[in-house]
Amino acid sequence: MMDTDEMARLSRERFEHTRPPSRGALPPVDTTNLPRGPRLPVLVQSAGLLRFRHQFVPWLRKRYGDEVTLRLLPASRALVLFSRPEVTKEIFAGDPDVLHAGKGNAILGPVMGEHSVLILDGEAHKRARRMLMPAFSGHALRGYREVVARLADNEVSGWRSGQELRALDRMNALTLEVILHVVFGVTDEQRLARLRPLITQTVNVSPVVLLAWTLPFLQRYRRWREPIERLYELDREIYAEIAERRQAPDLADRTDVLSQLIRLDEGGDTLTDSELRDHLVTLLLAGHETTATALAWALQELGSDPEQLRRAREAALSGDDGWLEAVFKESIRLHPVIAMVVRTLTRPTVIAGREMARGTTVGPSILLSHSDPARFPDPASFRPDRFTGDDPPSLTDWIPFGGGARRCLGAAFAQVEAVEVLRAVLSSFDVTALGVERPQVRNITSVPRHGARIRVDGHPR
Repeated sequence: MMDTDEMARLSRERFEHTRPPSRGALPPVDTTNLPRGPRLPVLVQSAGLLRFRHQFVPWLRKRYGDEVTLRLLPASRALVLFSRPEVTKEIFAGDPDVLHAGKGNAILGPVMGEHSVLILDGEAHKRARRMLMPAFSGHALRGYREVVARLADNEVSGWRSGQELRALDRMNALTLEVILHVVFGVTDEQRLARLRPLITQTVNVSPVVLLAWTLPFLQRYRRWREPIERLYELDREIYAEIAERRQAPDLADRTDVLSQLIRLDEGGDTLTDSELRDHLVTLLLAGHETTATALAWALQELGSDPEQLRRAREAALSGDDGWLEAVFKESIRLHPVIAMVVRTLTRPTVIAGREMARGTTVGPSILLSHSDPARFPDPASFRPDRFTGDDPPSLTDWIPFGGGARRCLGAAFAQVEAVEVLRAVLSSFDVTALGVERPQVRNITSVPRHGARIRVDGHPR
């Protein structure tokens, strides 16, 4: 079993290996051929996009149209946002060796790790994705469905008719249990009790706090040091679980993601402990709060529309998974959890008819794509029927999971999870929204400002 010193070494190395280049190391980018954009200070543009995106991005479209260039920290880097579907298709279908996605996620490097499928590019990314794909195959998903359904029923069984609750809190708690059981496969109750708060604190870490990673002198101060210390604690628990799992007598029979990854052997190509750790944390960050937030928004919308609630309740009771999936898809369309998908050019490339220089970051805006009335008539309305019938939105119109070679590996799992959770809730309860919600940016995701407050009222199953 790995000792404490070895675990600490791996954690420190992750921080060193994922440290971003200094400003002077960033190559200059030729911006002469880029679309127009605001002349606001770089700090203002960065804050607008990261903290006030729901006001700033629509203003950008109104002012500059469907393509706009922003200047962002660090080093006044150029970001070109698009909202036309043909450009989205062009970017998603582009050569992944030219359009790198990993650089756009670099701020999460010290948390996810250098082996994260979200951080890697090129051949390393292809290998990581190939190794992960079997754990999210159709066969694997069928096995996970039963576990998710059991966990969802356990959560809902603790609710009482007439109870008022914050849907976001309950969905976060539930999706955390799904991650712990389906992905991590943890069964030891003491380890589960230690992991829950550590994971919650890691998921909630602010990008601002990650300055302590780029500026080590900040680690002298408690506010900046504590999140990193908690991350080290999480690492210790994960590495201990990996070590024990490798020796588990029932490893060959286990169906959780970690056990499947440990068993992988492609002609002698296996995953190291640090690779396993990085994949687990990536799946945690990508699949926990995002799915929980989409489900909270779905319950908020259903609780605000009696007719949509009636239709969803009927679907839950009759086993109409297609309609419940449509409810989830419409929720994540109307309330995108992530604002954009980005790629960084590794060489001069023509995008949207413009020659763009190496180092330019480009990408479709999910916010703008999902609110385009040409693609989604009456875009501000909650209409799950958009995703039923013979002509559902294309994967260049509806893009919450990205697209192309970098489309989220867990997209199908998220939809399976959402269907089972909605079924569990709506089979037992009607929901009533207790107020109007607006999106609020929390870290890198958009959540209901007041947590999606609802009242649940029981009905006969």
